[in-house]
Amino acid sequence: MNKTRPIALTAGAAGAFALLFGATPALADSHTNATLSVLHAVPELPVDVYANGERLIDDFQPGTLTDPLSLPAGAYDLALFPADAADGSGEPLLSAMGVELPAGADATVAAHLTEAGEPALTPFVNDTSEVAAGEGRLTVRHVAAAPAVDVRAGGEVVIDGLTNPNEESLTVPAGTVSADVVLAGTDTVAIGPADLSLTEGATTIVYAWGSGDAGYELATQTVQAGASAPTGVPGGSAGLAADEGMPAPLVGLTLAGLAGAAFAGRKYATSRV
Repeated sequence: MNKTRPIALTAGAAGAFALLFGATPALADSHTNATLSVLHAVPELPVDVYANGERLIDDFQPGTLTDPLSLPAGAYDLALFPADAADGSGEPLLSAMGVELPAGADATVAAHLTEAGEPALTPFVNDTSEVAAGEGRLTVRHVAAAPAVDVRAGGEVVIDGLTNPNEESLTVPAGTVSADVVLAGTDTVAIGPADLSLTEGATTIVYAWGSGDAGYELATQTVQAGASAPTGVPGGSAGLAADEGMPAPLVGLTLAGLAGAAFAGRKYATSRV
């Protein structure tokens, strides 16, 4: 069982992005395009998502992961506003300016809570490197308002001390893995146990997200492996999530230029429940 500490990248919006930037999956060019997905992991807060000043996702609901979209490589200004805000007016809840999507990258952007419960945007680069026959890659991303956690498989700790917003990855035999998430260094279960299906030759990404007040959930994403992972600027973060399966780690690379991008998390305009 190989274990690797990953880096970050992240998400995309489907048809809306295609309308804004003229990209469609059918016309995707891996030499000039990037694949992007977007995860909404901020509890109880529907939002509108804007890219380069244009609304691309309307009334984006918590727990939703967009389908992957092929977008032209380049720089994007991302901003999230309350769903009832008029045309992106006022201060955004979250923003990321000048995020560079390198050609050939497969990324996911997660809107989530920090350990302290503040909203944040974290981009992750999804590992698409080849996986040996009979194996699958499992990546766990901690994007929940929670302290450090350990991830256990069959009662054995396989990832220890994972903090928000970081990720770790493991290469394991394909099949079903029963796992749970516990508070680091304890047997106190935060999520699970749950069964996670790992696809042969693919990267299964599990996001642990949510909060103590709203509850913790899992969101899952499957990324086909077999291609060389794009290079990028090391750094970035990942997240913890709970939905229906159990987390385990992945290998990620950050989007080029993320190091220079400003990810500004602001408090909600309204109080959280």
